[in-house]
Formats: sequence, structure tokens, C-alpha cells
Amino acid sequence: MTKSQSPSGFLSDLITQNAARLTGSDTRLLDVLVKDPLRAALENGKEVSNRAGVHPAAAVRLAKRLGFEGYPEFRAYLQASLVEEGNDFENPAARMAARLVCAEEGRVLASVLDSEIAALEALRNAVSDGDIRNFSETLRGARKVFIFGRGHAASLSALIALRLQRSGYDAADLGDRTHHFAEMLNMLSPDDVVWLLAFRSPSQQIRDANDIAFQRGAKRLALTDLQAARLDPMPDHQICAARGEAGESQSLVVPMTIANAVILDLAGIDDGKSLKSLEAFKAFRQSLPARWQR
Repeated sequence: MTKSQSPSGFLSDLITQNAARLTGSDTRLLDVLVKDPLRAALENGKEVSNRAGVHPAAAVRLAKRLGFEGYPEFRAYLQASLVEEGNDFENPAARMAARLVCAEEGRVLASVLDSEIAALEALRNAVSDGDIRNFSETLRGARKVFIFGRGHAASLSALIALRLQRSGYDAADLGDRTHHFAEMLNMLSPDDVVWLLAFRSPSQQIRDANDIAFQRGAKRLALTDLQAARLDPMPDHQICAARGEAGESQSLVVPMTIANAVILDLAGIDDGKSLKSLEAFKAFRQSLPARWQR
């Protein structure tokens, strides 16, 4: 059977179609495969057979009964199913396994680099300078900026807050103060900005912050990936960019690059406020005892 003639469809369908031909060993193998498809997509036939407690050649015989030339082709089918069928990849183990099956042995770093480069190249056409300027102009006029991200976005939230503070803006990382969530958002006014960060799906806390900011009349910015794009009510300005395809590394470099571009553009339009503040901060830090300069 050629590659173009390889079986297609779900594994359950292949099992049903070939049920009359399956042996006891086949059943034990399939039980192992179905219970842990992530591991099955990574292992060779001998490893799967060992886990099932059957002869090493049993996996090859099963693959042929299901219509494949051999176990390598069957394994490629399992890998393709993992990458192509699980489009949401909500299970962290599934996301990790999908990235592993996309990386050739000994090329994990290269695979991650390829994925990051592809995501950054796609960013060129996905986000415009106008999108960046909308963010920076909104930040420039803010009395106070509240940045909020959960999960992986929390690290970027902290970095944005730090950079804005050094640039002379009154910025607070809500992700670092969730135990004071009510107190912090109670201070919101129409002169403030809430910058939300959401990857994969907005948490309920992100949705709550968006609702409260809307009710208080504060400006709302949202930096999201494609899967977290929908926020209701819609933010005043939103930048939405893919962080990688299914089975690829879900880049944190992409949103960080966007945030860096916003802060750089802000420095270019705030009449020297950012540059003066950065110089003042540098001088202040150098005046501190050495133990505080690390």
C-alpha cells in the first residue's frame, strides 16, 4: 500500500472496520494505544508491544491488519491524528506531545526555533503599525495603567508593568495582586487604562476585569492569541496574533515582541517622558548601595 493509499479517518473507525480480523494480542495492543494515545504516538512498535505484554512482532501484525505497510506507517498515522485532530490542544500533555512528534529526534531545539521564526514572520502581516499606535496613544494619556494576565501571560504582565514604571508611567501588575483585586479595580476611573493579556482562553478573572473596566468607563486594551480573541464587551483596542500552529511551540516571543513595540512607540510619542524617566531611573539606581544594583 502506498502512502497515498494509507488508511484515513479516526482510529476507532479503523478498529470497527477490521474488528473481525483482530486477535487477542491485537486487542491488548489497542487497549494500550487507546488508553494513552499521546505516549503511543511517540513509541515504536517494540515499546508498545512490551507495554501490552505481547510479542515484539505483534505491533507490526496489528498495523498490517489495520491496512498499513508496517508499524512506522501506523505510528505516522497516530502522530498525524494527534497533531491534526486535536485543534484546541487544551490538554497540556497533548500540546507537549504534539510538539515532540513534530520534532525529529535530536532536533528539538531546531524545531522550537523554526516554530518561533515562523510565528514571528507571520506577525509581520498580522499586526500593523497602526495597531501598535492605537495602544501607545491610549497609554500615553492614562492616569494609571493596570496590566493583567493569567497563566503564561502573567510573566509578560509583570514585564510590561516594570517597563512602564521605568518609563515614568503609573503602572500596576494586577496579576501580582490578585488578593487585592477588588481594592485595585475599585480605584478605576475613565482616565485609566486596563491592559488585558489572554492566551488560549480568557480566564474568568480576565473577563471580570474587562467587565469592571467597561462599567467604570476605563479604556481597555487586549493582547491575545487567536484562541482567546473573543472578549465581551469588545475592548477599545485589541491586537490578536497567532502564537503558532497546532503542534508547534506556542510562542511567548510573539506577544512579547508586540508589547516591546508598543512601549518603544510610546517612547517616540510622549514628548521625551519615557527617555527622561529612564535616565532618571538609571541615575537613581546607580546612587543606591551596590547590593541594590544587581
